[in-house]
Amino acid sequence: MESRMNETEENAKEIANHHVYHFFKRVTDIVISAIALIVLSPLILILAIIVFAQDGHSPFYRQVRIGLHGKPFRMYKFRSMIYNADKILKKDPKLYKKYVDNGFKLPEGEDPRITKIGAFLRKTSLDEIPQFLNVLIGEMSLVGPRPIVKKELVEYGDRLEEFLSVKPGALGLWQATGRSNIGYPERCDVELQYVENASYWYDIKIFCACCISILKKDGAF
Repeated sequence: MESRMNETEENAKEIANHHVYHFFKRVTDIVISAIALIVLSPLILILAIIVFAQDGHSPFYRQVRIGLHGKPFRMYKFRSMIYNADKILKKDPKLYKKYVDNGFKLPEGEDPRITKIGAFLRKTSLDEIPQFLNVLIGEMSLVGPRPIVKKELVEYGDRLEEFLSVKPGALGLWQATGRSNIGYPERCDVELQYVENASYWYDIKIFCACCISILKKDGAF
């Protein structure tokens, strides 16, 4: 009887800690993303004008990614490729196969769709700035597993539900440990390691590690 009571108390404590963590995580997401969008608004405007000027098309790129509990959403980025890049990729079977075989990306220097300004935006991670909007509206978090496209779901096998049990992040353990230098299946292990150990202080640690990784340009292309 006593052991059951202790177990119930432990479960209640765990649930309470879970709610507290997600409350402060969401507050942090809102505050930081709102401040970032305001402070970076001049830079966002300048980059938008530069990207638009190269070909007259929208400077922003929206791609459907898979979010919390498998719910699709549109993730925002600065467009780093030529207009209609996705359609062009699918029209080239050889290029598309290389894209899939290489973990849903093309090797560095081998993607003909990336523009000159786009290469700079990717190398400096400036193309990711618009994701603060995804964070602000609650589709993403500042820290979490990187949101994936539908075709990548198969990579997580029987642990897919676990992977989708947390909100995807603009920054995460994968980015902090090498980004594009880490492909599947190792990437799955890295992302799930975050899911298993998620906490507020772990988020702060990963956030700081990602900032260092961005400055060093590790795995950015």
